[in-house]
Amino acid sequence: MLSIVEGLFIFIAVIETILGILGNGFIGLVNCIDFVKKKKCSVIGLILIGLATSRMFLIWIIITDGFIKALSPDTYSHGNLIEYISYLWVIINHSSVFFATTLSIFYFLKIANFSHRVFLCWKHRINKVFSLLMGLLLMSWLFIFPSLIKTINDYKAKNKNITWYLNASKNDYITYQFLCNLEIIFFFTLSLVTCFLLIISLWRHNRHMQSNVLGVRDSSSEAHVRAIKVLISFSILLILHFIGIVIEISCNLVPEKKVLMMFGVTISALYPWGHSFILILANNKLKQASLKLLQLLKCCRKEKPLRAP
Repeated sequence: MLSIVEGLFIFIAVIETILGILGNGFIGLVNCIDFVKKKKCSVIGLILIGLATSRMFLIWIIITDGFIKALSPDTYSHGNLIEYISYLWVIINHSSVFFATTLSIFYFLKIANFSHRVFLCWKHRINKVFSLLMGLLLMSWLFIFPSLIKTINDYKAKNKNITWYLNASKNDYITYQFLCNLEIIFFFTLSLVTCFLLIISLWRHNRHMQSNVLGVRDSSSEAHVRAIKVLISFSILLILHFIGIVIEISCNLVPEKKVLMMFGVTISALYPWGHSFILILANNKLKQASLKLLQLLKCCRKEKPLRAP
């Protein structure tokens, strides 16, 4: 029977799942409708659709995997379920961080002000930057998947049964988890670099403005601040996501830690739904669409009593 604390974590995880589906579904729907209306998908629209879709799948796999490990770990001892989840995790989690990093770079190239030749070159070739990053993602998968498959097969051969996941040594298990999350480190570093460069751009822009007109805050400064807030929130939530993953990994190495495992699940699930709501508030198109939706819901609630007999 579940304890009160375990029941509370399950309730939080369910709420996070609902929020993740609603927030990311809203982002994807708004951009898909915009694509249908204009019959043309912009780079930012494509990034947001990919980000929303990957995060919806990500929150499902985090919650499902966490519940199985915490409530029914023996499920992984039958068949190849853990292998399939590992492959899905690499694709979905890496895709989510990839689209978030690409969005950060998009904000940086659109908003930052630098006179360097390389920056100006990339600023006018955003489509090529997206294609380059997509190429890096695919190339990394070509490296990670063969290594991951080989590692899993080696574990199976070493344990000589299908419970390799439960019987693997600590070093083998850490190697396995490192392969599953390797690419995230690279994209996260890119996000930190773009955030740092945006802060430098804002500082230089404000210094230039103060030398001309004191006390004036222009649209460029506001755009800088808004983008920096989004990037910083992404960095913080992704760090929490890492912490949650580390907690889950440590719980697999130390059995009988259900509460700690479920705590790690709820922490790691903060990233796919929390950052999506921040994007909705920071993006003018998404914010206006959300306000229209809220007004529509209010009107529907007001009309219901009038139609009652």
